[in-house]
Amino acid sequence: MLTTLGEAIEKAAAAFGDKPAVIFRDQPCSFDALNRRANRVANALVAQGVEPGDRVTLCGQNSTDWMAAYYGVAKAGAVLNPVTAMLTAGEIGYIAGNCGAKLLMVGAGKGDGLSEALADTAVERVVLFEGDGPADATPFEDLIADAPEDFECRPRGLDELGAIGYTSGTTGHPKGAMMSNRAIAVSTAGTAMMHGRTANDTVVTALPCSHVYGKVVMNCSVWYGATLVLHERFEAEPMLRSVERYRATMLEAVPTGFMYMLADPAIGTYDFSSLERMTCGGQTFPAATCAEVEAKFGATLMELWGMTELAGPGTTHAWSCERRLGSIGVALPYVEARIGGLEDSAETMPPDEPGELLIRGPIVMMGYYGNEAATRDSMAADGWFRTGDVCTRDEDGFLWVVDRKKDMINTAGFNVYPAELERVLAAHPDVSMVAVGGVPDAQKGELAKAYIVPRPGSDPDADDIVAHCRKTLAPYKVPRKIQFVADLPTNPTGKILRRELHTIDDGA
Repeated sequence: MLTTLGEAIEKAAAAFGDKPAVIFRDQPCSFDALNRRANRVANALVAQGVEPGDRVTLCGQNSTDWMAAYYGVAKAGAVLNPVTAMLTAGEIGYIAGNCGAKLLMVGAGKGDGLSEALADTAVERVVLFEGDGPADATPFEDLIADAPEDFECRPRGLDELGAIGYTSGTTGHPKGAMMSNRAIAVSTAGTAMMHGRTANDTVVTALPCSHVYGKVVMNCSVWYGATLVLHERFEAEPMLRSVERYRATMLEAVPTGFMYMLADPAIGTYDFSSLERMTCGGQTFPAATCAEVEAKFGATLMELWGMTELAGPGTTHAWSCERRLGSIGVALPYVEARIGGLEDSAETMPPDEPGELLIRGPIVMMGYYGNEAATRDSMAADGWFRTGDVCTRDEDGFLWVVDRKKDMINTAGFNVYPAELERVLAAHPDVSMVAVGGVPDAQKGELAKAYIVPRPGSDPDADDIVAHCRKTLAPYKVPRKIQFVADLPTNPTGKILRRELHTIDDGA
């Protein structure tokens, strides 16, 4: 039976009691203790005048208290608005103002300019999880100090608004995707079903709980009784150590995170014998690298694909069924996926022909908050959501990402998709990480340029790498420029940001 977030943590506490729900900074917190702490948050919010349907913005690093706040907000009947801890004061102010947040919870380091950024918003109180912050902020511990540990969860309907998640804002201000409680529940249940998640699992991750991928990992663990070993931020060595120390059965990270772990010189010294499953998502992952990850960890890797507008994954692989490395799998249960025409989304493309991935089903957002024009632009006929991702579907129904429509490079009239080049480049033995972007060219309009982080101990040669590409790519797709770099720009989840490649470009 589907349930809301507030009800889910109560049921988990009743079912799993003293079992560790989360281990953060090596300190366990049981399901019962997490539920009681969430109850204190809910009572404190009610005392602050938070009513059902009010918005509460959560902006902080991963922590047990962040999780308690998340479920406490849901118990109080308020609408969750989780945002990344990497935002500036101005960005926090815009989002809190746009969604009409009544209360804001923030982490350390947000003191400068936050009060000014919130001046014209509906925010009545700022709560500080830990560390330094605005002078008038209420410490989290003070907020819940006198709050009772019992709370009767305020009822909310499955089709009512449960959360507003903001997109990354690549084309201007971020847009707030409104998610129903049903969308959150179906996304959580479908993901858990596909991955075979149970109460026997111990899950290691550093994915931000504020991110759509991290939220699903967190919710799956809580709803199905797994123990979540939660890291505040991603670092390869502590992640590897946690897998061994806690006998993890699942490891979850973005592809960049797996690449960093593969590059750790001590990876061969850890015991991964407990590990059964791994998930990755957030960007394309070349099949050759997927195979390397599986070989190194000795576990099954399941790719997934999702969006803020879908409350989590829209597609993934089923642990118990056939997988195809490099594919994003198939649609979640109760979800439809279709490849529409790039010019006419009503057209359905034949197998192996690229088109725009369209998604329909209960996980699709209710719309963009306060932005009817953007909502209309994103929704095709009959409830199909336009994802903006160019994909193909093979004869057996597996989906393959070609690239984002907006990342396409136009070189002399030919369409070049960076992800296709990245998959080929990643298979070169001297390449650890790679991103491809377009650079201006007077004759051809744009040229494909590859930014490559060399594999440790290698001595890469640009001509050799270009020759490698010529073996499998049409001439117009071969990158015309290669730049070796120490690192690549990423977002808080570790996803490589192609739009920021210009910040490391040497102009050559």
